[in-house]
Amino acid sequence: MSDVYLLEPEPSAVWYPFGDCRPLSEMRAGAWLIRERWEAIGEGETRAVFAPAHLRDFVEDGVPPLVKQNEVNGPALIGRSDFAPAGTRPELPPGPARLIHEETAVGWWVPSGSKWNGNQEEWPGIELDGLLLRGAYDLVTALEHLLHADAVDFTVERGDELPDGCTVIGDPADVVLLGATVEPGVVFDVREGAVVVEQRAYVKSGTRFEGPVYIGPGTEVFGGPIRWSTIGPRCKVRGEISSTVFVGFANKAHDGFVGHSVIGRWVNLGAGTITSNLKNTYGKVRLQVGASSIDTDRQYLGSLIGDHAKTAIGTLLGTGTVVGAGANVFGEVRPPKYVRPFAWGGADEQRVEQEGFLSSAERVLARRNVSLSEPVRRMLEGLYRHAAGRL
Repeated sequence: MSDVYLLEPEPSAVWYPFGDCRPLSEMRAGAWLIRERWEAIGEGETRAVFAPAHLRDFVEDGVPPLVKQNEVNGPALIGRSDFAPAGTRPELPPGPARLIHEETAVGWWVPSGSKWNGNQEEWPGIELDGLLLRGAYDLVTALEHLLHADAVDFTVERGDELPDGCTVIGDPADVVLLGATVEPGVVFDVREGAVVVEQRAYVKSGTRFEGPVYIGPGTEVFGGPIRWSTIGPRCKVRGEISSTVFVGFANKAHDGFVGHSVIGRWVNLGAGTITSNLKNTYGKVRLQVGASSIDTDRQYLGSLIGDHAKTAIGTLLGTGTVVGAGANVFGEVRPPKYVRPFAWGGADEQRVEQEGFLSSAERVLARRNVSLSEPVRRMLEGLYRHAAGRL
């Protein structure tokens, strides 16, 4: 076992909208947070995250302190948050080493008696399997690369028996229920991957899972087809969901297609909100973030929606839409491809007022029995000052 330290990327448009509001290490790559993936490699807990100044007030249950980068004494493992390890722990040598993926250093092994203070280019390299993320949009790519194996890992556990009245297409051993409640009438299609439903989750009749799928603790699924997605914890979802990551504590409680998207924490998607995930030309998707144009090299990409954002009923989000943290999107059926943080309406220069945002956040958090504590309030105030200033 070793202490784990994570190194956040420098602020850049490629990490928006999430770079404003949360460390990349607290985003989901496959079923797991990137932090959790590095902890599996290090077989230890994360002691600190080296993060930009605007994120150092970030607080959430289970999240280690975010601090300025400093020297690390071994034994320790330092990992880049823009790399998602695949789960295979390499054989670590007695001496210091760089962890290499396709000729790029993505981490460092610091044995007892050694120190890390930066890139350490002279250290020998050890290959590490995983995915190097080019931007927030590659969390969809990570889902495609990592979720299948993540779901398979759960099949070694002995889950609960499937209730009568459910249908399994494929091997029943690939349905893993871990303290969840599942109504009769749920279909589990596991021919292409396992379906995992965690404790305290509730799945209603009329739901069709097409694996691989991971449903986190406390999530409620009200019906509809869900395929190749990670949802949770404590989300509420309904309708067609495909190749999408819900970081947690988000609502999509009504019908409407969401595909190849990443949905941040505390997001609420109004009834009938729909994401387009494919251009009419079938070409590669390009993102627009302020003045920055970002080539994703992806043909399928829906929306990236930052924490605490909300959409009105009937909102149509075009292919490759980026919705900033705290935005309240209404007034136009089809908002622009880039909605600024804390936008009020979506298309103009108006923004949500700080006290209005904090009051709304307090009501939203209370719906999941989470209080707006002083540290959380300070974090949200810092998020508002940092992100809303770009309007």
